[in-house]
Amino acid sequence: MPTGTISIVGVGSVGASIAYTLMLRGLARRILLVDAQPEKARGEALDLEHCTALVPAVEVRAVPLEEIAGSDIVIVTAGAKQKPGQTRLELAGVNVGLFRALLPRIVERAPDAWLLIVSNPVDVLTYAALRCTGLPERQVCGSGTVLDTGRLRNLIARRLAVSPSNVHAYIVGEHGDSEIALWSSADVGGAPLASLVIDGRDIHDAATQSALLEETRRAAGKIIAAKGATNWAIALATARIVEAYLRDENAILTVSRLLGGFPGVGDVCLAVPSLLSRAGVGPALPLQLSAGEQAGLDQSAKAVRAVIETFGLG
Repeated sequence: MPTGTISIVGVGSVGASIAYTLMLRGLARRILLVDAQPEKARGEALDLEHCTALVPAVEVRAVPLEEIAGSDIVIVTAGAKQKPGQTRLELAGVNVGLFRALLPRIVERAPDAWLLIVSNPVDVLTYAALRCTGLPERQVCGSGTVLDTGRLRNLIARRLAVSPSNVHAYIVGEHGDSEIALWSSADVGGAPLASLVIDGRDIHDAATQSALLEETRRAAGKIIAAKGATNWAIALATARIVEAYLRDENAILTVSRLLGGFPGVGDVCLAVPSLLSRAGVGPALPLQLSAGEQAGLDQSAKAVRAVIETFGLG
């Protein structure tokens, strides 16, 4: 049975959905909700508390930030929401300012907690979290492209009529417009995607690959235009990251992490396949990139780095 405490700072649609998902998966004994609107946090906690008889044993409470001491994990979703037509990087100005004020307060109260950033733009804010707190690199990560990778795998699976669980393909780089797909290493059930044909269906040509990547990149915008926010899929992606950490899995997930020594990439946070365990964020996998993929990752790094420098973070 889980014995740990997970605090969620920011209880909008994403934060509340994460709390709900963590409850369903039995990943915490105690979930603390913190929000700039305390009454909103109390309402969400009460709503979730009413179903605690139906899930693994868990306590859900709304608390002020001062009461998160002793948390094993702090998940940060606080920040301005992405608006229709707005890129994640355009959110940076408001949310960087918020993080500069908020993150030191979190670390003052829970210095040993593992810090998971979900707020957007997640790569910039993961970097901001490291610089604002001085925490070790292993103790901070962002949700990165775990969700984007899931979206791409789903699209590939639908096109080939296979289970998404048998698709192995990664989205890396920025969680946003400059992210890239690693087509050269993608496979389905161990069969390289580059040569795979299933009942006459394939994903060999560049036009199809480009269309699938573009659909992955635009998925959030479509959802936001239709219902105002994304919440369920990112909640599941966040729960998967939390699960890998708490269960000491050494799982490989595309979390956003500092890539100071990564080939071709400077001092920046981006998503690449990385080991994740109870020790925190471990080594990044040594990727074998095609020339085009390396160029795309370099461009993604430059895009995020430009925002970091704009706001004086690095």
